[in-house]
Amino acid sequence: MSSLPPSLAGTAVAAVQDNGAAAPGAGTQPSSAAAASPTFSPLYQQIKALITQSLQSGEWKPGEMIPSEMDLAARYKVSQGTVRKAIDELAAENLVARRQGKGTFVTTHHEDGVKFRFLRLVPDEGEPHYGASQVLECKRLRAPAEIARLLDIRTGDSVVQIRRVLFFSGEATVLDEIWLLGTNFKGLTAEKLTEWKGPMYALFEAEFGTRMIRATEKIRAVAADSATAALLSVDAGTPLLSVERVSFTYGDRPVEVRRGLYVTTRHYYQNDLS
Repeated sequence: MSSLPPSLAGTAVAAVQDNGAAAPGAGTQPSSAAAASPTFSPLYQQIKALITQSLQSGEWKPGEMIPSEMDLAARYKVSQGTVRKAIDELAAENLVARRQGKGTFVTTHHEDGVKFRFLRLVPDEGEPHYGASQVLECKRLRAPAEIARLLDIRTGDSVVQIRRVLFFSGEATVLDEIWLLGTNFKGLTAEKLTEWKGPMYALFEAEFGTRMIRATEKIRAVAADSATAALLSVDAGTPLLSVERVSFTYGDRPVEVRRGLYVTTRHYYQNDLS
């Protein structure tokens, strides 16, 4: 059984508060130093960080079951309730999923509950689904200044650029321009993208060990220029929805910039707010 990691040293006060009972000789209020410290955080948040580190390192891979709350409590020498609160937050962030009577599993982009998390395009009729992808190009080049800034790398560092059109019900609906960190996606080719059947993020997870955890988006209305109009089979000047996304993996590290132009004649863009 492993002892509590050094990062959890000195958290007796936090543990007392989290468990709702004071340790012998302990006060009921946090010390002024702990309360004032900008690095102070509840014990369950520290356990959450340790579990996340194990997910990031690949100790528990996508689709695999993680140890039980009891085993994790013994591993980190904390209460089962503390572990439960940590896992509650990880589940809310779609990093793990509880399955009734089976345990808690690392989520994967292959799962129905996760694979549509980053696909916000919903048809006016029918259920959300992934369309057919036509890869226009996939090439490795040096990052332009703006892309480098968004990916938090240096201008000129290696990136992979992908351009593709997504077809829904046989109609060109999305023109994507995607920029990926070159260090994370060595060996990614147009052939590999074309052969893959399923969400692109599932390919990134399965073949390149890069999992998208969260994303930020900027959305605005634009008019189709002549080149875009030709690829999307619409008239020049047609209103399109422009979506710029920056996607992050573990450690809040940006790994993808995606700029999509959407035809919304038969679709709308849906966000669930909570």
